Amino acid sequence: MDSKEMVKIAINALEEKKAENIRVIDISKVSVLADYFIIAEGKNRNQIQALTDSVEKDLGKAGAVPKQIEGYESANWILMDYADIIVHIFDNENRLFYDLERIWRDGVCVDAKDFV
Repeated sequence: MDSKEMVKIAINALEEKKAENIRVIDISKVSVLADYFIIAEGKNRNQIQALTDSVEKDLGKAGAVPKQIEGYESANWILMDYADIIVHIFDNENRLFYDLERIWRDGVCVDAKDFV
């Protein structure tokens, strides 16, 4: 499965659980970390964990296995590393604080609707 298909599955899983402010950044030309960052936001700990569970379940059904998932217990920033894509799920406060969109501004912002 290619990274674009993984992004599509992850976005659908996030939208299914009502994630907010979903952003996709193509970092393939500025980093070897991954092809895409997906950044999303949840309202509270339970929703953030549900978003993570949904992404993991749907990508797992498609055969993708995460290399690592960090931050699940605290659920203020969960990072899901799938090698080709990295999914970041934040609470509002931490998303504003870490501001990944600014840090990775050399990447290309891609409309999430282009993947769905």
